[in-house]
Amino acid sequence: MELEGILQFFENKTVLVTGATGFLAKVFVEKILRVQPNVKRLYLLVRASDNKSATQRFREEVIEKDIFRVLKNNLGANLESFIFERVTPISGDISDENFGIKDSILIEEMWKEIDIVLNSAATTNFDERYDVALGINTYGALHVLNFAKKCIKLKVLLHVSTAYVSSEMEGNILESPLHMEDTPKGTSRLVINAEKEVVEEYLDRLQEQGATNEEITSTMKDLGIKRAKLYGWPNTYVYTKALGEMILGQFHQNLPLAIVRPTMVTSTYKEPFSGWIEGARTMDGVITAYGKGRLKIFLGHPNSILDVIPADMVVNSIIMAMVTHANKSSQIIFHVGSSLRNPMKLSSLSIFTFRYFTQNPWIDRYGKSINVPHPKIFSSIASFQAYMDIRYILPLKVLWLANLVLCQYYRGIYINLNRKVRVVMRLVDLYKPYVYFTGSFDDSNTEKLRVAIRESDVDENLFYFDPRCIDWEDYIMNTHIPGLTKYSMKP
Repeated sequence: MELEGILQFFENKTVLVTGATGFLAKVFVEKILRVQPNVKRLYLLVRASDNKSATQRFREEVIEKDIFRVLKNNLGANLESFIFERVTPISGDISDENFGIKDSILIEEMWKEIDIVLNSAATTNFDERYDVALGINTYGALHVLNFAKKCIKLKVLLHVSTAYVSSEMEGNILESPLHMEDTPKGTSRLVINAEKEVVEEYLDRLQEQGATNEEITSTMKDLGIKRAKLYGWPNTYVYTKALGEMILGQFHQNLPLAIVRPTMVTSTYKEPFSGWIEGARTMDGVITAYGKGRLKIFLGHPNSILDVIPADMVVNSIIMAMVTHANKSSQIIFHVGSSLRNPMKLSSLSIFTFRYFTQNPWIDRYGKSINVPHPKIFSSIASFQAYMDIRYILPLKVLWLANLVLCQYYRGIYINLNRKVRVVMRLVDLYKPYVYFTGSFDDSNTEKLRVAIRESDVDENLFYFDPRCIDWEDYIMNTHIPGLTKYSMKP
């Protein structure tokens, strides 16, 4: 691996980035612009009605974000001119062939100029509508691949997936490709095109029945979960991402294909500065709810491993994977996580979170500090279900049955609360693979990149992604939760 030319690899190169307004894509774009200002062009695919709207959305949702603070401090009033000399936002959608781009001149120019493709577009909702998730996570990957095949100078296609395409495996999970028709259960034959037909049949039937948009959305969400579980995946997100990987592996032919599978992505470790994050990611919804006093419990086995990895480490691994796999007519997979090299237990997260919000209480709308209790951890879903029943359902049921005068009143409350509890249990089911995770993700391919960096003349401080350097207590308490409260916890 010749790593001395990492920065040179991007010099005078043209890069296509899909999902350009997403969290990881922003970190990637900022990094490239900051460390390699001589990049020739970044084509950024943005979902918008036209290119003018795409540019406006890029300006508002990317450039104006705090992640560009370092570049802004360095360039001042010249920031936008610097960026737009190198960046071209394009209106497009990976759910469509050629991303729905109608400008034939632009398409030809892109096919002629693009050297590198980064596919980071995805819908990450665990229970997304099945038709939407298939369109973006599965067939979107195929559309990106077909587009990349037409790029005559292409050196590498890098696809961002998720480590959890492995479903709910235990033990040491290898960096192995997923093959067509393979399923975790191995009991049902999976045919991807047949799944598309299932979706179309459901949509046709719903339209014939005159279903409302709300009814269609609900039905398609339920269908996604149903199909995922039929084949052995826990939710629609990881299932459709797995299908996308299968398609890429089957049809990439001799095109250089690198697949990066991050685990749970968290706030930046140190670049462009510590603690930048956008939105409440996988474990952050729990942290946020707990800090605001809405959640008093943690669900999961205390010894479960929370495999988290900072966003800047993921982006550095993406860059290194691009450099090392360029021009190689094969597929390679990189796990990027911490469970093997530096695991953090759920019990540790609960302690760190308790300490942080005890020392830095959240202030409510009335200006009062919220006191958080020491969180109780439920080690099984059955124990949590029993807690919910005893704490909420049974007392109301007793009141409803015992009080004949107000029975209709209590019955209404009971039915409403029971519905809410079912929603909570659905969320529990969706998050189960993450909070009861006992395995570890082997990262032998990723470790080879780290070894190569250490043995080369490359500045390790510029392309760091070794989770062993993370002190979890320091990171969670002094970087991640402060970043979360600043950027994602709204009053």
